[in-house]
Amino acid sequence: MSRTIGDVILDLQNISLRFGGVKALTDISFDVREHEIRAIIGPNGAGKSSMLNVINGVYHPQEGAIIFRGEERKKMEPHRAATQGIARTFQNIALFKGMTVLDNIMTGRLTRMKANFLEHALWLGRAKREELEHRKKVEEVIDFLEIQHIRKTPVSRLPYGLQKRVELGRALAAEPSMLLLDEPMAGMNVEEKQDMCRFILDVNDQLGTTIVLIEHDMGVVMDISDRVVVLDYGKKIGDGVPDEVKNNPEVIKAYLGAGH
Repeated sequence: MSRTIGDVILDLQNISLRFGGVKALTDISFDVREHEIRAIIGPNGAGKSSMLNVINGVYHPQEGAIIFRGEERKKMEPHRAATQGIARTFQNIALFKGMTVLDNIMTGRLTRMKANFLEHALWLGRAKREELEHRKKVEEVIDFLEIQHIRKTPVSRLPYGLQKRVELGRALAAEPSMLLLDEPMAGMNVEEKQDMCRFILDVNDQLGTTIVLIEHDMGVVMDISDRVVVLDYGKKIGDGVPDEVKNNPEVIKAYLGAGH
């Protein structure tokens, strides 16, 4: 890969998250470096999605610190995360099914729009310039993800794998510096997974986007990740490069199964 992994841009320190008496995350620390692909793995219920929700401000941990680009945040609100360059896709596809591919990806530009509602309604100068600029960016994303042939198709008519690609496109339209991917390959067939892997690597390599990835397919994780953190029952049990994690006895026991 031509990219160079840089310094730490996200540092999670001693994160603990509870819902009532239930501990979702307990004293978890790890960091993310600029331009890397950082995977979070673990069995179902390990706390992986909760950790992504902490990073982009959906959940606020009771203990611990989140340091993003050198600034400590006690609380991160989702809209602030978005304006600071953190974009997110979800385990369950969260697209506007009645809208076209183009219009869905266009909604990813909302955080970058400055014209107010009235300017847009009256199609005034700034709104018109903005619309053209945003459409140009969206067309670039569509070209990048090789979905030109479906740009005017309502999302509800698309097969699952393509819907997942459109959701990736909407996140990319925000031009994030960090992309959080929650099981981007769940439910895909082998061919769709290969396509998604290629696009994730291209986003990381060509666009220079830092990626934090939750994924159950261990082959995928080991192939594309720079570093892997392993959670089990809301606790961290492993952290390192793929080979270290693969050979960690605690990880083998908890996640890979003794047979591996």
